[in-house]
Amino acid sequence: MIRPARAGDEPAIEAFLARHAETSMFLRSNLAQFGLFDEDASNATRFWLAGDGQIEAVFGLSNAGFVMTQAPQASAALWQAFADQVTGRTLAGITGETAQVAAAKRALGVMDAAYGMDEPQPLYRLALEDLPPRNGPGVIRAPVEADRDLLMRWMRGYAAELHMTSPARLDLEAQERTDRALAGGDVRLLDLDGAPVAMTAINARLPDMVQIGGVYTPPELRGRGLARAVVARHMAEEHARGVAMAILFASGPAACRAYEAIGFRRIGTYALSLLKEPVVMGDE
Repeated sequence: MIRPARAGDEPAIEAFLARHAETSMFLRSNLAQFGLFDEDASNATRFWLAGDGQIEAVFGLSNAGFVMTQAPQASAALWQAFADQVTGRTLAGITGETAQVAAAKRALGVMDAAYGMDEPQPLYRLALEDLPPRNGPGVIRAPVEADRDLLMRWMRGYAAELHMTSPARLDLEAQERTDRALAGGDVRLLDLDGAPVAMTAINARLPDMVQIGGVYTPPELRGRGLARAVVARHMAEEHARGVAMAILFASGPAACRAYEAIGFRRIGTYALSLLKEPVVMGDE
């Protein structure tokens, strides 16, 4: 009914997930970046597959404890089979299409767990060829070491506002996010009059498609169109590099208005359920 992914399954997994591209970005990006068997990187993911002759469902669990699935037709028995596979492993959160997240919660026995963030969010898409011309003030740039303290404050503020982690872990996770922002190439800052005023990031990447996350403007600078400006600039940069499509899920009405102003259109709902503290799956 369900089995662990094996070497050589990668093309079939990608082909299946690509048919559900907008709700598979974490799975696809992790597969592309880390393969099937990386035991070290936090976002590296173990995969389980279901289907007789061809893949009908993909289940994933990252090393950091995040369950991600693409199983649109899965029965309750199949969800339970996945739950049996991950018994004894740590769960930090579940993300995916809304109905699938609910099914995963039931199978994993965490419907009544304590969540810091647990609500469906509007899912948006934009073909980058439709991105409007230069939108709003400022210029964007990659962060540098001199931005470390600012990044720490913003990463902490972002996570605290969205209840993405427990208060006890805010500083540690802000440090980890800051380190990744400085080491990687997926975070951009918007500078206005020589000072950073907003931030955006890509949290899942494929050659032709990206998923936006980490959009943040400090409270004192909100209401000035800075979020839409930083996202629009970043996506124009990505389009120039050959990326054709952008996906994001929005955290509230203000965010929805900002994204819609630069052409994003809602295509559905996406769920992000983050536990206040990790739990062991199957632990009574």
